[in-house]
Amino acid sequence: MDLFLILLGFLFVLLGIAGSFLPVLPGPITGWIGLLFLYLTSAIPVNYMVLGIALALSLLIWVLDYIIPSIGTKKFGGSKYGVIGTSIGLIIGLILPIPLGFLIGAFLGALIGELIYDGRNIKRALKAAFGSFLGFLASTALKILVSLFFAGFFIYKVVENWSDII
Repeated sequence: MDLFLILLGFLFVLLGIAGSFLPVLPGPITGWIGLLFLYLTSAIPVNYMVLGIALALSLLIWVLDYIIPSIGTKKFGGSKYGVIGTSIGLIIGLILPIPLGFLIGAFLGALIGELIYDGRNIKRALKAAFGSFLGFLASTALKILVSLFFAGFFIYKVVENWSDII
């Protein structure tokens, strides 16, 4: 049973990393579920402090994920259309077989969103799209860092307790 929980936990940690890029999955929260599965094993002693801090960090990142792109967009004079366009462009960019499609898609989505909002001012739309794109990059970088930390911690705990697991 422990091995099953560890494998399931590792799957969730990997999904947490993928969720850092995909707007559909809450990356760090999914990674935290992986840590929870790890601590549900009998081989790893439960540390409620670690789980609590990791959960609080995951929830904080989840909230900031909605705030940071908006801040970037507002700083550069953008609208909600730019933020929505960034998310739509990201998804389309992930589907298309283009290298770095998610980055190109996010920027183009923000630009198209801003042009839909105000198509008369291309310079303002470019500036706002850039701000939305920067906000997206900052938010994604934060999620990736936390998710990679969770993955590293997960692997560390498995290696540390390997003799108890098998």
